[in-house]
Amino acid sequence: QVQLVVSGGGLVQPGGSLTLPCVAPGFTLDYYAIGWFRQAPGQEREGVSCISSSSSSEWYKGSVEGRFTASRDNAKNTVYLQMNDLKPEDTAVYYCAAVTSVSCPGIYYGDSRRYDYWGQGNQVTVSS
Repeated sequence: QVQLVVSGGGLVQPGGSLTLPCVAPGFTLDYYAIGWFRQAPGQEREGVSCISSSSSSEWYKGSVEGRFTASRDNAKNTVYLQMNDLKPEDTAVYYCAAVTSVSCPGIYYGDSRRYDYWGQGNQVTVSS
């Protein structure tokens, strides 16, 4: 069973930065678009970003555009979410997910039903 693992979370002050790596031990991510999601307490899971398999296209939720950047290193079988200028409202459990396609689901990149493989998330807390 494919399991994606997010690491790199933790506590950061407002305005700080974190980078979340996403890996899939024993599974090659090269031909899968990868989405990033988050879920804050008491809220529904929401799509944050998606990056295509070749990095040729990226999608971002409006509130993170310009602050968050998705990237990938297929040689290392790792996808990253670089988060800058973090705000308290970014506090959530962050997940990565793979869709069985080289392309992101377009305008539906934030629809979790479009993704086939998930893993356990990682907590990001933005607080002073």
